[in-house]
Amino acid sequence: MKIGFDNDKYLTMQSEHIRQRISQFGNKLYLEFGGKLYDDYHASRVLPGFEPDSKLRMLMQLSDQAEIVIVISAGDIEKNKVRGDLGITYDSDVLRLMDLFEERGLFVGSVVITQYSGQNSADQFRTRLQKFGIKVYTHYVIPGYPSNIPLIVSDDGYGKNDYIETSRPLVVITAPGPGSGKMATCLSQLYHEHKRGIKAGYAKFETFPIWNIPLKHPVNLAYEAATADLNDVNMIDPFHLDAYGVTTVNYNRDVEIFPVLNAMFEKISGESPYKSPTDMGVNMAGNCICDDAVCQAASRQEIIRRYFHATEALAAGKGTDEEVFKIELIMKQANITKEDRKVVGAALRRSETTGAPAAAIELPDGRIITGKTSDLLGASAALLLNALKELAGIAHEEHVISPSAIEPIQTLKTTYMGSRNPRLHTDEVLIALSVSAAQSRTAQLAMEQIPQLSGCQVHTSVLLSDADIKTFKRLGIQATSEPVYETKKIFR
Repeated sequence: MKIGFDNDKYLTMQSEHIRQRISQFGNKLYLEFGGKLYDDYHASRVLPGFEPDSKLRMLMQLSDQAEIVIVISAGDIEKNKVRGDLGITYDSDVLRLMDLFEERGLFVGSVVITQYSGQNSADQFRTRLQKFGIKVYTHYVIPGYPSNIPLIVSDDGYGKNDYIETSRPLVVITAPGPGSGKMATCLSQLYHEHKRGIKAGYAKFETFPIWNIPLKHPVNLAYEAATADLNDVNMIDPFHLDAYGVTTVNYNRDVEIFPVLNAMFEKISGESPYKSPTDMGVNMAGNCICDDAVCQAASRQEIIRRYFHATEALAAGKGTDEEVFKIELIMKQANITKEDRKVVGAALRRSETTGAPAAAIELPDGRIITGKTSDLLGASAALLLNALKELAGIAHEEHVISPSAIEPIQTLKTTYMGSRNPRLHTDEVLIALSVSAAQSRTAQLAMEQIPQLSGCQVHTSVLLSDADIKTFKRLGIQATSEPVYETKKIFR
């Protein structure tokens, strides 16, 4: 993989700027962590060289000063919102993140359920956390938020929220995903700290959009595509331009909330330390891009992947036309089409030739391999085997799994487990390969190539099954598909 981002430089610069911001506000800073604190795969895709755990590694340098507060929206709990990259619900991810942080020596102080308005599922989640001995606080829906500043900055607004008890100078506010209420949690705490006579400050660590690269840079456009379901819009920061005459990039929610933040600081100290949303940030990512062309190319590919994910969600009844239309507009701004994703054309051509579902993968060296549906294997399973054989230098016609190893699995699926589809999915074919590897050196050689699949691109001519989606994610494969069902059966 070509590198476009200097990760070591990023870790050094970012931690230093956070230390500076802590000192600016005395000994209490609420730091909103935008995006993913851990496993930030979006950043690693659009900034090749960025490590998915970079933010966590940076925070570990400040572990003696920091405590973490995880926030989750009651609405996201209620609708079982799922992290698209991991395939788990937000409430499950809260538990996963707590374990990950504590395993690395970071202190998790509490969990906050935000935007609460009596949701029963949120009550159940609170009870579950409390049984684990976890402190849980509740923040409520505020009518007119964020425009009704007199109500928000009052005892009937932020004042109704629970006060989060913290014990360290740096309080990191993070969440499983966007729209969870991280900024509102920080501002609510500033209000409560002020009432208690405690001086505290706020800053924002948001990787995207990157403030010091152009508004329509592909990296920033990829962020818009990633948050199309939230209707986020990148924009020139009008407050920064007015204050300094300098053009910087921010996004609509931060610009919208800035007057609220100003009102908070004015109530606390008589004046605001910030003149713009950009001033609030401590994001050094733009200064660590070492090959802009590489990052631009990677971001264009991310936009196309987001387009396919949006059309897949729409076909499954989980997305909206508006989300698809927005990403189509972003693609026009980036001057790209779905055909710029090489595996798309390859998969569709193979499907047209065979008259059945097909799939294509781009290997690390750029080779394109395809797979077709057969009596034994689904297209994705066939693709995996073909790719592994290609990487291992095994002739295409040579079997790495004998039909006699596949047939018992088919019998188990159809005869004993009631499946209508006898063909093997990707997870099943990998199990068959591992069994064959115990007896066959050829199968063992193919199996040893599995790590090379991480980061590869895949496209299929029909929607992927849940089993294949999970397998591709576990392998680190970035997969997309046409928004077409393989069969016309209503119940799947």
